[in-house]
Amino acid sequence: MKLAIIYYSQTGVNYSMAKKAYETAKEAGAEVRLRKVHETLDTSNVIEGSAWDKLLKETADIEEATAEDLVWADAIIFSTPTRFGNVSYQMKAFIDSLGGVWAEGKLVNKYVTAFSSAQNANGGQEQTIRAIYTSAMHWGAIIVPTGYTDDSIYLQGGNPYGVSASQDPEKQDATTTNDVMPAVVHQTKRLLEVCSK
Repeated sequence: MKLAIIYYSQTGVNYSMAKKAYETAKEAGAEVRLRKVHETLDTSNVIEGSAWDKLLKETADIEEATAEDLVWADAIIFSTPTRFGNVSYQMKAFIDSLGGVWAEGKLVNKYVTAFSSAQNANGGQEQTIRAIYTSAMHWGAIIVPTGYTDDSIYLQGGNPYGVSASQDPEKQDATTTNDVMPAVVHQTKRLLEVCSK
């Protein structure tokens, strides 16, 4: 099974979830591509030692996502922070670049699930995940939400659409105030299980 994990992260929360999904899928025997979307912001003035600076350095060798990664994949995980209840501009730009492969029917029947994050527990994570699922519906993809299929869903806050991280506002890094990693593991395994059927 081939899984593409496509993420955008600025302080590390979505990268940490994407990385955990990558490790989980690899352990389950899947072929996995971990890809970041193109950074559209000017990074020349990033503050030295900031969470963003550390993340840019840590992820410098990760390849940028292309439409071909989605064509290659059987299943796809998207991970993005919320921006006013929607996906980040960087993720939106990537999704909007998929018109060609969509028009050719190359995204039909892909299995899709999503993670999101915000700075508080009601910061738009559910709506952000639903925005990704709306795009996936246009492709003819098969959406795989978590529902309430595991206790980890309650542990991370009870969102049945997908993992919703709440970033710790005092730390401004990949630290979350809710325990999301067990739910990331469950959601990844569930995606692979549903896709395998």
